[in-house]
Amino acid sequence: MERYNQVKIASILGIVGNIFLLIIKAIIGFITNSQAMIADAFNSAGDIFSSAMTYIGNKIASKPGDEDHNLGHGKAEYIFSMLISLVMIVMALKIFMDSLLSIINKTTYTFSIWLTIVCIITIIIKIALYIYTHSLSKKYNNLLIEANACDHKNDCVLTTFNLISGLLALNGIYWFDGFVGLSISIWIIYTSIKIFKESYDVLMDKSISTKVKNKVYKIIEKHKEIKGFRHFNSTPVGYKYQISLTIFVDGNLSTYESHRIADNLEKEIIKKIDEIYLAVIHVNPTEKKDKDISKN
Repeated sequence: MERYNQVKIASILGIVGNIFLLIIKAIIGFITNSQAMIADAFNSAGDIFSSAMTYIGNKIASKPGDEDHNLGHGKAEYIFSMLISLVMIVMALKIFMDSLLSIINKTTYTFSIWLTIVCIITIIIKIALYIYTHSLSKKYNNLLIEANACDHKNDCVLTTFNLISGLLALNGIYWFDGFVGLSISIWIIYTSIKIFKESYDVLMDKSISTKVKNKVYKIIEKHKEIKGFRHFNSTPVGYKYQISLTIFVDGNLSTYESHRIADNLEKEIIKKIDEIYLAVIHVNPTEKKDKDISKN
């Protein structure tokens, strides 16, 4: 529950912060006719949507399992992450076209000290939001909040270029403004595709990583009473995985003893590997003469 409460707070802070930035960027951007600042304002509008989707997706994902959703609602995180990525791509394409036209038409704009001030305010706010959300994404392994953290980091870099374009305008160099607008749109598209792919992989039940799988193998190999194992399967449920496998033990063991081995192994895997929240282990007997049982 703490995980979801922290993500909720982060999403609310993101909404409030980006609404403020959207207002000041839009006002200054349209007054000065700066394509880079207008693009940055659109980016903030997208950030508001992303934070709102984070809030809604997190709220749904926090619901426990029920009769219709036995494994909970954790995949809501990835459904909303995918929705965020699609909206961001559409927004980025609009920014790309507007910025390209401004370069072709050699559009100029009026420099204002407020362009510089808005950029500096944006960078300060976004750095603070990035540090906060990045720490949460690492702590709770949450794709929604990771997407927000990545977005905040991107904004810091892109707004820095926006600031440079504003300063160059003092010397009559206006093409860089449109170039920054193009850069912003391309960066947004790249980030959106990355988020889309990560969400798609989970929704399509992508297997657990080889790194985590090897952790499971090492735990099993420490148990000499386990002669081998097969049929390793994994299914993502929310931000963790459910795994299942079959182990082989001495066929002369009692049913109680063989199942005790499986139960202890399940508990050990869950305790030692954070990425796994449920392990289901089936037991099969094997004769002592069976020397090797290979894993899948």
